[in-house]
Amino acid sequence: MAGSSVIDPDLILSYKFPEITFTYTERDVALYALGVGACGRDALDAHELKYVYHQDGQQFIQVLPTFSVLFGFEFGSHLANIPGLQFDPRLLLHGQQYTEIYKPYPSRGCIINKASISGLHDKGKATILEVEILSYEKESGELLCMNRMSIYLRGTGGFSESSHPYSYSKNPGTQNVAVKIPKTQPFAVHEECTQPFQALLYRLSGDYNPLHSDPAVAEVAGFSRPILHGLCTLGYAVRAIIKCICRGDPHLIKSVSGRFLLHVYPGETLITEMWLDGLGVIYQVKVKERNRAVLSGLIGLSRLSSSL
Repeated sequence: MAGSSVIDPDLILSYKFPEITFTYTERDVALYALGVGACGRDALDAHELKYVYHQDGQQFIQVLPTFSVLFGFEFGSHLANIPGLQFDPRLLLHGQQYTEIYKPYPSRGCIINKASISGLHDKGKATILEVEILSYEKESGELLCMNRMSIYLRGTGGFSESSHPYSYSKNPGTQNVAVKIPKTQPFAVHEECTQPFQALLYRLSGDYNPLHSDPAVAEVAGFSRPILHGLCTLGYAVRAIIKCICRGDPHLIKSVSGRFLLHVYPGETLITEMWLDGLGVIYQVKVKERNRAVLSGLIGLSRLSSSL
Protein backbone atom coordinates (compact mmCIF):
# COMPACT_ATOMS: atom_id res chain seq x y z
CA MET A 1 0.00 0.00 0.00
CA ALA A 2 1.06 3.61 -0.63
CA GLY A 3 1.55 4.52 3.02
CA SER A 4 2.89 1.22 4.37
CA SER A 5 6.43 2.61 4.66
CA VAL A 6 5.40 5.44 6.99
CA ILE A 7 2.64 3.99 9.22
CA ASP A 8 3.08 0.98 11.53
CA PRO A 9 -0.05 0.53 13.71
CA ASP A 10 1.57 -1.85 16.21
CA LEU A 11 4.42 0.54 16.96
CA ILE A 12 2.10 3.52 17.18
CA LEU A 13 -0.39 1.91 19.58
CA SER A 14 2.38 0.69 21.88
CA TYR A 15 3.82 4.19 22.33
CA LYS A 16 3.75 5.65 25.85
CA PHE A 17 3.66 9.42 26.19
CA PRO A 18 5.61 11.00 29.06
CA GLU A 19 3.60 12.77 31.74
CA ILE A 20 3.54 16.52 31.18
CA THR A 21 3.09 19.24 33.79
CA PHE A 22 1.26 22.41 32.81
CA THR A 23 1.55 25.38 35.17
CA TYR A 24 -0.46 28.54 34.60
CA THR A 25 -1.42 31.82 36.23
CA GLU A 26 -4.34 34.24 35.95
CA ARG A 27 -2.36 36.04 33.25
CA ASP A 28 -2.49 32.91 31.07
CA VAL A 29 -6.23 32.56 31.70
CA ALA A 30 -6.87 36.18 30.71
CA LEU A 31 -4.62 35.97 27.63
CA TYR A 32 -6.48 32.87 26.46
CA ALA A 33 -9.84 34.61 26.94
CA LEU A 34 -8.68 37.54 24.82
CA GLY A 35 -7.35 35.08 22.24
CA VAL A 36 -10.82 33.59 21.74
CA GLY A 37 -12.45 37.00 21.48
CA ALA A 38 -13.62 37.81 25.02
CA CYS A 39 -14.46 41.52 25.32
CA GLY A 40 -13.53 41.88 21.64
CA ARG A 41 -16.70 43.77 20.75
CA ASP A 42 -17.16 45.55 24.06
CA ALA A 43 -14.41 46.04 26.63
CA LEU A 44 -17.17 46.75 29.19
CA ASP A 45 -19.11 43.54 28.52
CA ALA A 46 -20.59 42.60 31.90
CA HIS A 47 -20.73 38.92 30.92
CA GLU A 48 -17.05 38.70 29.91
CA LEU A 49 -15.01 41.07 32.06
CA LYS A 50 -14.88 38.28 34.66
CA TYR A 51 -12.57 36.28 32.32
CA VAL A 52 -9.93 39.02 32.22
CA TYR A 53 -10.45 41.15 35.34
CA HIS A 54 -11.46 40.89 39.00
CA GLN A 55 -14.90 42.25 38.25
CA ASP A 56 -17.00 43.59 41.14
CA GLY A 57 -14.31 42.60 43.63
CA GLN A 58 -14.33 38.88 42.76
CA GLN A 59 -11.30 37.16 44.29
CA PHE A 60 -10.35 35.20 41.16
CA ILE A 61 -11.01 35.70 37.48
CA GLN A 62 -13.20 32.99 35.94
CA VAL A 63 -11.89 30.38 33.51
CA LEU A 64 -13.54 29.55 30.21
CA PRO A 65 -14.36 25.82 29.86
CA THR A 66 -12.30 25.54 26.68
CA PHE A 67 -9.16 26.75 28.48
CA SER A 68 -8.25 23.13 29.19
CA VAL A 69 -7.33 22.53 25.53
CA LEU A 70 -4.07 24.27 26.45
CA PHE A 71 -3.16 21.56 28.95
CA GLY A 72 -2.16 19.14 26.20
CA PHE A 73 -0.49 21.46 23.68
CA GLU A 74 2.98 20.13 24.52
CA PHE A 75 1.95 16.61 23.51
CA GLY A 76 1.87 17.87 19.93
CA SER A 77 5.65 18.14 19.96
CA HIS A 78 5.85 14.44 20.88
CA LEU A 79 3.95 13.24 17.79
CA ALA A 80 7.19 13.27 15.81
CA ASN A 81 8.69 10.89 18.41
CA ILE A 82 6.05 8.19 17.95
CA PRO A 83 7.73 5.18 16.31
CA GLY A 84 5.99 4.00 13.16
CA LEU A 85 4.43 7.40 12.50
CA GLN A 86 6.08 9.53 9.82
CA PHE A 87 4.29 12.56 8.43
CA ASP A 88 4.81 16.08 7.10
CA PRO A 89 3.90 18.42 9.99
CA ARG A 90 2.93 21.10 7.47
CA LEU A 91 0.05 18.86 6.35
CA LEU A 92 -1.30 18.21 9.87
CA LEU A 93 -4.84 19.41 10.58
CA HIS A 94 -6.93 19.26 13.74
CA GLY A 95 -10.06 17.29 12.80
CA GLN A 96 -12.11 17.03 16.01
CA GLN A 97 -11.99 17.99 19.67
CA TYR A 98 -13.91 16.49 22.58
CA THR A 99 -13.76 17.68 26.19
CA GLU A 100 -15.42 16.46 29.39
CA ILE A 101 -15.28 18.79 32.40
CA TYR A 102 -15.49 17.20 35.85
CA LYS A 103 -14.93 20.26 38.06
CA PRO A 104 -14.33 23.99 37.49
CA TYR A 105 -10.77 24.91 36.62
CA PRO A 106 -8.83 27.01 39.15
CA SER A 107 -7.70 30.45 37.96
CA ARG A 108 -4.11 29.37 38.58
CA GLY A 109 -2.65 25.93 39.07
CA CYS A 110 -0.31 23.08 38.28
CA ILE A 111 -1.81 20.32 36.15
CA ILE A 112 -0.48 16.78 35.60
CA ASN A 113 -1.43 15.47 32.16
CA LYS A 114 -1.42 11.83 31.10
CA ALA A 115 -1.91 11.04 27.42
CA SER A 116 -2.57 7.87 25.45
CA ILE A 117 -3.38 6.98 21.87
CA SER A 118 -7.08 6.16 21.78
CA GLY A 119 -7.66 5.75 18.05
CA LEU A 120 -5.95 5.14 14.71
CA HIS A 121 -7.76 5.07 11.35
CA ASP A 122 -6.65 4.54 7.75
CA LYS A 123 -8.53 6.95 5.47
CA GLY A 124 -6.69 6.09 2.27
CA LYS A 125 -4.97 9.38 1.52
CA ALA A 126 -4.73 10.33 5.18
CA THR A 127 -4.43 8.91 8.69
CA ILE A 128 -6.51 9.94 11.69
CA LEU A 129 -4.74 9.73 15.05
CA GLU A 130 -6.73 10.21 18.27
CA VAL A 131 -4.98 11.25 21.47
CA GLU A 132 -6.76 11.28 24.85
CA ILE A 133 -5.46 13.44 27.70
CA LEU A 134 -6.49 13.14 31.35
CA SER A 135 -5.68 16.23 33.42
CA TYR A 136 -5.25 16.14 37.21
CA GLU A 137 -4.79 18.97 39.66
CA LYS A 138 -1.35 18.32 41.16
CA GLU A 139 -2.13 19.57 44.68
CA SER A 140 -5.35 17.59 45.23
CA GLY A 141 -4.84 14.77 42.72
CA GLU A 142 -8.41 15.34 41.47
CA LEU A 143 -9.29 14.66 37.84
CA LEU A 144 -10.34 17.99 36.30
CA CYS A 145 -11.11 17.05 32.73
CA MET A 146 -10.52 14.83 29.73
CA ASN A 147 -9.60 16.12 26.29
CA ARG A 148 -9.50 14.04 23.14
CA MET A 149 -8.16 15.40 19.89
CA SER A 150 -8.44 13.83 16.44
CA ILE A 151 -5.48 14.71 14.23
CA TYR A 152 -5.76 14.49 10.45
CA LEU A 153 -2.42 13.64 8.84
CA ARG A 154 -2.68 14.35 5.13
CA GLY A 155 -0.35 12.53 2.75
CA THR A 156 -0.25 9.34 4.83
CA GLY A 157 -2.73 6.47 4.95
CA GLY A 158 -3.17 3.46 2.73
CA PHE A 159 -1.36 1.26 5.24
CA SER A 160 -4.10 -1.36 5.71
CA GLU A 161 -2.98 -4.91 5.00
CA SER A 162 -6.42 -6.17 3.99
CA SER A 163 -9.33 -4.94 1.87
CA HIS A 164 -10.92 -3.48 5.01
CA PRO A 165 -9.45 -0.12 6.07
CA TYR A 166 -7.61 -0.33 9.38
CA SER A 167 -9.55 1.23 12.26
CA TYR A 168 -8.86 1.08 16.00
CA SER A 169 -10.71 3.00 18.71
CA LYS A 170 -11.21 2.65 22.44
CA ASN A 171 -13.57 5.62 22.55
CA PRO A 172 -17.34 5.32 23.18
CA GLY A 173 -19.04 5.37 19.79
CA THR A 174 -21.54 8.01 20.85
CA GLN A 175 -18.73 10.54 21.30
CA ASN A 176 -17.58 10.30 17.67
CA VAL A 177 -20.94 10.68 15.95
CA ALA A 178 -21.30 13.78 13.77
CA VAL A 179 -24.23 15.91 14.87
CA LYS A 180 -27.16 16.39 12.53
CA ILE A 181 -27.94 20.06 12.11
CA PRO A 182 -31.70 20.68 12.51
CA LYS A 183 -33.62 22.22 9.62
CA THR A 184 -35.69 24.34 11.99
CA GLN A 185 -34.89 27.94 12.88
CA PRO A 186 -32.10 28.20 15.50
CA PHE A 187 -33.04 28.95 19.11
CA ALA A 188 -30.35 31.62 19.12
CA VAL A 189 -27.85 33.16 16.68
CA HIS A 190 -24.70 35.06 17.61
CA GLU A 191 -22.57 37.01 15.15
CA GLU A 192 -19.02 38.17 15.92
CA CYS A 193 -16.11 39.36 13.83
CA THR A 194 -12.64 37.98 14.47
CA GLN A 195 -9.69 40.34 14.26
CA PRO A 196 -7.04 40.26 11.48
CA PHE A 197 -4.44 39.56 14.21
CA GLN A 198 -6.55 36.91 16.00
CA ALA A 199 -4.30 33.96 15.15
CA LEU A 200 -1.21 35.91 16.24
CA LEU A 201 -2.88 36.66 19.58
CA TYR A 202 -4.20 33.12 20.11
CA ARG A 203 -0.80 31.53 19.39
CA LEU A 204 0.61 33.30 22.47
CA SER A 205 -1.33 30.76 24.55
CA GLY A 206 1.05 28.07 23.31
CA ASP A 207 0.01 26.78 19.88
CA TYR A 208 2.91 27.94 17.73
CA ASN A 209 2.12 25.93 14.58
CA PRO A 210 3.48 28.18 11.78
CA LEU A 211 0.41 27.33 9.66
CA HIS A 212 -1.28 30.11 11.65
CA SER A 213 1.46 32.74 11.33
CA ASP A 214 3.83 32.03 8.42
CA PRO A 215 2.50 32.86 4.91
CA ALA A 216 4.99 30.50 3.24
CA VAL A 217 3.93 27.54 5.40
CA ALA A 218 0.26 28.35 4.78
CA GLU A 219 0.88 28.39 1.03
CA VAL A 220 2.54 24.96 1.10
CA ALA A 221 -0.51 23.65 2.98
CA GLY A 222 -2.81 24.99 0.26
CA PHE A 223 -4.09 28.20 1.87
CA SER A 224 -3.86 31.74 0.52
CA ARG A 225 -2.68 33.04 3.90
CA PRO A 226 -2.30 31.83 7.50
CA ILE A 227 -5.51 30.41 8.95
CA LEU A 228 -7.11 30.70 12.36
CA HIS A 229 -6.56 27.88 14.83
CA GLY A 230 -9.54 25.53 14.87
CA LEU A 231 -9.48 25.61 18.67
CA CYS A 232 -9.74 29.39 18.55
CA THR A 233 -12.92 29.08 16.47
CA LEU A 234 -14.19 26.54 19.00
CA GLY A 235 -13.51 29.03 21.79
CA TYR A 236 -15.59 31.63 19.96
CA ALA A 237 -18.47 29.16 19.58
CA VAL A 238 -18.48 28.12 23.24
CA ARG A 239 -18.33 31.76 24.34
CA ALA A 240 -21.40 32.44 22.15
CA ILE A 241 -23.27 29.54 23.76
CA ILE A 242 -22.34 30.69 27.28
CA LYS A 243 -23.64 34.17 26.42
CA CYS A 244 -26.86 33.15 24.63
CA ILE A 245 -27.87 29.84 26.29
CA CYS A 246 -26.09 29.81 29.67
CA ARG A 247 -26.80 33.47 30.33
CA GLY A 248 -23.16 34.09 31.14
CA ASP A 249 -22.58 31.10 33.46
CA PRO A 250 -19.61 29.04 32.15
CA HIS A 251 -20.07 26.42 34.89
CA LEU A 252 -23.20 25.05 33.17
CA ILE A 253 -21.01 23.49 30.47
CA LYS A 254 -20.09 19.86 31.13
CA SER A 255 -18.87 18.65 27.72
CA VAL A 256 -17.79 20.14 24.43
CA SER A 257 -17.48 18.41 21.07
CA GLY A 258 -16.45 20.06 17.85
CA ARG A 259 -15.83 18.87 14.31
CA PHE A 260 -13.68 21.21 12.24
CA LEU A 261 -15.18 21.37 8.76
CA LEU A 262 -13.31 24.17 7.02
CA HIS A 263 -10.65 26.76 7.68
CA VAL A 264 -11.28 30.30 8.94
CA TYR A 265 -9.18 33.29 7.94
CA PRO A 266 -8.45 35.85 10.68
CA GLY A 267 -10.71 38.84 10.22
CA GLU A 268 -13.71 36.85 9.01
CA THR A 269 -17.10 37.03 10.72
CA LEU A 270 -18.36 33.99 12.63
CA ILE A 271 -22.09 33.25 12.89
CA THR A 272 -22.91 30.68 15.59
CA GLU A 273 -26.34 29.05 15.29
CA MET A 274 -27.71 27.14 18.32
CA TRP A 275 -30.51 24.63 18.82
CA LEU A 276 -31.61 23.27 22.21
CA ASP A 277 -31.75 19.47 22.43
CA GLY A 278 -32.68 18.43 25.97
CA LEU A 279 -29.63 19.23 28.09
CA GLY A 280 -27.55 19.70 24.97
CA VAL A 281 -26.93 22.48 22.49
CA ILE A 282 -26.39 21.56 18.86
CA TYR A 283 -24.42 24.30 17.19
CA GLN A 284 -23.00 25.26 13.82
CA VAL A 285 -20.55 28.03 12.99
CA LYS A 286 -20.55 29.66 9.57
CA VAL A 287 -18.23 32.21 8.01
CA LYS A 288 -20.44 35.09 6.91
CA GLU A 289 -18.20 36.28 4.07
CA ARG A 290 -18.12 32.88 2.33
CA ASN A 291 -21.42 31.47 3.64
CA ARG A 292 -19.66 28.22 4.53
CA ALA A 293 -19.99 26.03 7.63
CA VAL A 294 -16.62 25.75 9.40
CA LEU A 295 -17.46 24.02 12.69
CA SER A 296 -20.28 21.98 14.20
CA GLY A 297 -20.81 20.04 17.39
CA LEU A 298 -22.69 19.46 20.61
CA ILE A 299 -22.37 21.11 24.02
CA GLY A 300 -23.53 19.18 27.10
CA LEU A 301 -25.08 21.18 29.95
CA SER A 302 -25.51 20.32 33.61
CA ARG A 303 -28.86 22.14 33.55
CA LEU A 304 -30.65 24.85 31.62
CA SER A 305 -30.43 28.43 32.78
CA SER A 306 -33.53 29.46 34.72
CA SER A 307 -33.78 32.62 32.63
CA LEU A 308 -34.30 30.81 29.31
